[in-house]
Amino acid sequence: MAFWRQIKHFDTTRFKFILKGLLIGLVSGIVVSFFRLAIEIGLQKTLRLYQWLHVHPMGILGLIIASIILAFIIGVIVKGEPNIMGSGIPQVEGQLAGDIALPWWSILWRKFTTGILGIAPGLFLGREGPSIQLGAAVGQGIATKLGRSDSEKRIMLASGAAAGLSAAFSAPIAGTLFVLEEIYHNFSPLIWMTSLASAIAADFVSLNFFGLTPVLHIQYSHSFPLALYWQLILLGAILGVFGYLYQCVLLAMPGWYSHLKWLPRSFQGVVPLLLVIPLGYFWPQTLGGGNAVILGLAVKLPPFWPLLALFLIRFIFSMISYGSGLPGGIFLPILTLGALLGALLGTLFASWQWMPQVYIMNFVIFAMAGYFAGIGKAPFTAILLITEMVGDLRHLMPLAVVSLVAYVVVDLLGGAPIYESLLARLNFGRKLNQMSRKNDRLEFPVFAGSALEDKQVRDVKWPHSSLLIAVRRQNRVLIPHGDTLLRAGDTLIVLMPHAKRGAVRRRLRQITATSKNLQT
Repeated sequence: MAFWRQIKHFDTTRFKFILKGLLIGLVSGIVVSFFRLAIEIGLQKTLRLYQWLHVHPMGILGLIIASIILAFIIGVIVKGEPNIMGSGIPQVEGQLAGDIALPWWSILWRKFTTGILGIAPGLFLGREGPSIQLGAAVGQGIATKLGRSDSEKRIMLASGAAAGLSAAFSAPIAGTLFVLEEIYHNFSPLIWMTSLASAIAADFVSLNFFGLTPVLHIQYSHSFPLALYWQLILLGAILGVFGYLYQCVLLAMPGWYSHLKWLPRSFQGVVPLLLVIPLGYFWPQTLGGGNAVILGLAVKLPPFWPLLALFLIRFIFSMISYGSGLPGGIFLPILTLGALLGALLGTLFASWQWMPQVYIMNFVIFAMAGYFAGIGKAPFTAILLITEMVGDLRHLMPLAVVSLVAYVVVDLLGGAPIYESLLARLNFGRKLNQMSRKNDRLEFPVFAGSALEDKQVRDVKWPHSSLLIAVRRQNRVLIPHGDTLLRAGDTLIVLMPHAKRGAVRRRLRQITATSKNLQT
């Protein structure tokens, strides 16, 4: 009798969410697997086209015309829903934060179509960002059809995002952790259970499409020796510096593209689509998100100077590709650049006789995690993602060392999580447009002992109708992001409608009225 009473009072909430997660994962897995398959087939056809052009070079003219038409088609679709531009991860993060409301069906079909059209021609864009947005759209759509509450919609949207990454890379654990660490910023049991169930179901579907072999199955012969761990610290520090450089250049790209005043933002994809043609003609092996480049390093490692040239080509053209606003991700391109940096540094260290040459491939693997950990500021995701993608658990300790060092270096340089920075810019522009044209600026000091001192920007409940646009610190002006730490002596520059100036000032005074010591 006691057993049946226990069954009667059993809380089925978590069980129901796991079932919902499995449903979302199965649907997302099908959508993303077809998306991934279409890109792979399209890229193969692109490579065959460039082989044909070597025999019939006059065909390049037709390819130029076709690229312009393709850019126009993508531009028309993007213009109808600008939130499909880029990777889509900042938009998903904005949805979960309640900053953005998006129509799931419009996002789903437009992102699916433009993602294939933009990535298949060989641009240096990844499939994982669009896959995450596609999975999130599936989760939102199922929640909408089931008539769920807003809180349940957010859980199902998050689980769809985890399923999208899982299906894109066959990495269910990393997909779950990425949602918790980078997108949702919450380790709620309902979130991680639903997301894990969804990621596992999506991975099951993906494995049936693409097989059991890990996405980046790299063969290596030796585990990295403890006596050489000092080199991992040096590797992580260099990756952190290059990661900060990547952030700065990527965030500056929209400003550079804004100089093309004659070309509307939705149609700027024509720039990389035309520039990729000479790359495809002379260096077809460099095309795509980078999966083939990484696997190629394991087959035959090029000498130092060709590696450096390949790194520069991929760095520059990755920026041109993503900066155009074409629907495509930076996940895989980041891993590719990290792998090339690892190969470059490994080759240098081996030539200087700091380490045996057999460990260069270890550097390639470690650098992928370190570079992503620094740029995305998501070290746990980086460690597990590379572990799952490579298919080997022996790297956990060196992966952790490199990732942590790279993360700390980017943090010391003032870098922010790249997706959070992209979301901040998205919200910044949206909020500016929503504000009255008669806006005003307010400068507000942070005093020692104020409740604002030593607080991160994201932890402050800022007044409604206001926007923190800058922080003046000594002789510098900082563009704030979520994890910017406010310090005594800072001057906050806040934008608000002129009519709200008094209310915003009073609210800021209320926030700072209580000392931080009394608050704690």
